Amino acid sequence: MNPATVSPRDLQAGASEPPALSVILPCYRAPDLARESTERLASALSESGLTWEIIVVDDGGAMTPQTEKQHGAGGSVRSISLPANRGKGAAVREGMRAARGAVRVFTDVDLPYGTASILLVESLIRTRRLHIVIGDRTFPQSRYAADLPIARRLASRAFSQLTATLVTGGFFDTQCGLKGFRGDVADALFGLQKLERFAFDVELIYLALLYGLEIKRIPVTLEANRTSSVKLVRDSLRTIVDLARLRLNRLRGDYDSPLLADLVARECAAASGDLSGRRDELPR
Repeated sequence: MNPATVSPRDLQAGASEPPALSVILPCYRAPDLARESTERLASALSESGLTWEIIVVDDGGAMTPQTEKQHGAGGSVRSISLPANRGKGAAVREGMRAARGAVRVFTDVDLPYGTASILLVESLIRTRRLHIVIGDRTFPQSRYAADLPIARRLASRAFSQLTATLVTGGFFDTQCGLKGFRGDVADALFGLQKLERFAFDVELIYLALLYGLEIKRIPVTLEANRTSSVKLVRDSLRTIVDLARLRLNRLRGDYDSPLLADLVARECAAASGDLSGRRDELPR
């Protein structure tokens, strides 16, 4: 196991070996859907050969609290209940903080992009040691907008343009509900996360770009669209306020992270050393 992927939680006495993959499913008032998706995802992960955990985060206490359930030797399912509705960002953050996987992925509770996409994200991060892998619905290979109401499509496009202009410097589709993180990167990023509703995705990518983390975008195919708590006018106004809070948080030093700065510096130094070594081996 690479020490860089070990969370402080795993260094506690008696801690078991961390799983290869953690999947966080934020859930709001959809307990039946959560159970259905959990069973489907557990079946797919059990066939993958990975060790894994699924963490369902109930954002509002509508689900019956459950203890951890083991799925053979390879995986487990557990749930976390927030006592009151705080937003998708808060649910994802609590799930990520509880997760132990070397790779940690969050997606929507209806598994909109299927199970194969989750395994692809895990594979890319594990084999290439990438920091972050995210779905991007704007790629020509992606299949997304055709099945959505026109108002939802227009709102999504407008939001992408807004965040590209104000925050991410041209980095499109911050809102795709499929994002994966290397374990040590997740520990650092979600320790900084402040926003609790729909702009939390923008905050995560903003922080990743701020510290020079490597982000890999992949095309996605929409397989399901069974749940959405988005209210266009209300949530658009909330999001604009949150985007302003991003800059304020930065000015106040809320996003200062020696941990992330050191992580990137160490990896750059290691890469430079490897490059120098290869140059020394070339014939002269």
